[in-house]
Amino acid sequence: MSHQLPEEWVVRDARVNAGIAWTVTAVLALVAVVAVLDGLLAMAAVAAVATFVAVVPPLVARAWTHTVSWPLLLVASVPLAVGTGRPGFLGDVVVGVSVATLALLVVVALQLVTSVRMTPGFAVVFVVIATLATAGFWAVGSAASAVLFGTRFLETNDELMAVFTAAAVAGVGAGLLFRWYFRRLLVRDGEATAEEPEVAA
Repeated sequence: MSHQLPEEWVVRDARVNAGIAWTVTAVLALVAVVAVLDGLLAMAAVAAVATFVAVVPPLVARAWTHTVSWPLLLVASVPLAVGTGRPGFLGDVVVGVSVATLALLVVVALQLVTSVRMTPGFAVVFVVIATLATAGFWAVGSAASAVLFGTRFLETNDELMAVFTAAAVAGVGAGLLFRWYFRRLLVRDGEATAEEPEVAA
């Protein structure tokens, strides 16, 4: 894994994918606005980041069909469905996986709009760290929301530690899954290059 994380691994250029992706993006933008109005700071931030990574590829490519894969975008939106409730440890792991997916989309967006470049291997590390950091941000944001607006928050340290543990499990698990997936794509691209050397030139 020595080269840059390719954009095409997570971005598609198809009308059906674009139609679904733009629908999800519109919902995400609406959720961000409503969350801000309701004082749900953590939810608003996640929705805003998800909206950002969704609109970057078509804006950069100047083509409305050039969008992120809609299943990835949908998975990255799971925390917004969970909201500020307490889904249990398994639910927290699912949320962590979705946050890891969102982190992966952030990597692609950063590569498109900045000079930042990440190899697939470093992107995996970034996904794990970002998942843990997001769990901390979510806890701080939810606590601030509870103090300022009276929203619900975790009642004990044990519950908080369970959230962090679930984030760690999800982050590492998603990182290993992405690493396996990237290796498969690298092997596939390597075979394609070997079969068609004129394309590589």
